[in-house]
Amino acid sequence: MQLSELKLVAASNIISLRTKAGLTQAELGAKLNYSDKSISKWERGEAIPDAYVLSEMAEIFGVTVDYILSSHDGWEPPTDETEEPPQYSVGIIIAIAILGIWTMSLTVFVVLWLLDTIWWQVFAVAFTVSLLTLLVLLCVFKRTKYLQYVIAVFVLSIFMLLYVLLPSRPWQLFLIAIPALVIVFLSCNIRIRPDHLPWRRKQKR
Repeated sequence: MQLSELKLVAASNIISLRTKAGLTQAELGAKLNYSDKSISKWERGEAIPDAYVLSEMAEIFGVTVDYILSSHDGWEPPTDETEEPPQYSVGIIIAIAILGIWTMSLTVFVVLWLLDTIWWQVFAVAFTVSLLTLLVLLCVFKRTKYLQYVIAVFVLSIFMLLYVLLPSRPWQLFLIAIPALVIVFLSCNIRIRPDHLPWRRKQKR
């Protein structure tokens, strides 16, 4: 098989496996630490992943590398998904949103200060709201690489906020925070075993 034919075969199989797995090009790219543009290039048959990426891809889809490189059906060009939507500066959008929250909290602090009231707890509120905003934006833009850490810090910030807002300063709250953080990390690392995936079961028959 010539290289050009191998590229088309791999492209067809990658499209088929990714679609069956319900993954977008961006989501598959995130799992492989590649951009969605690289995934699009492979699916157009313009290039072929190297051996390491093929092995990683095979593990994700629950197949062998040989399956990805073997012809199963005719190559089909990518659907309209390759016509990617406009790319936004996600980092700038997140920065603007968080700076807006802190600007608002600083405004509240200064106004209260001018009224002879010092309420520094407003910054604790701003910290928690900032993390919530970051969490939402990461989900919206599908930037999930560090999502579990953001969730963990957000949960911890809630306990810190309760600590600074409650007059009695109950440090016992942080005893609850420990198992809560463990639950967060365990929940974010739940994985479906490859042999439990529907298309994987069909291939075994």
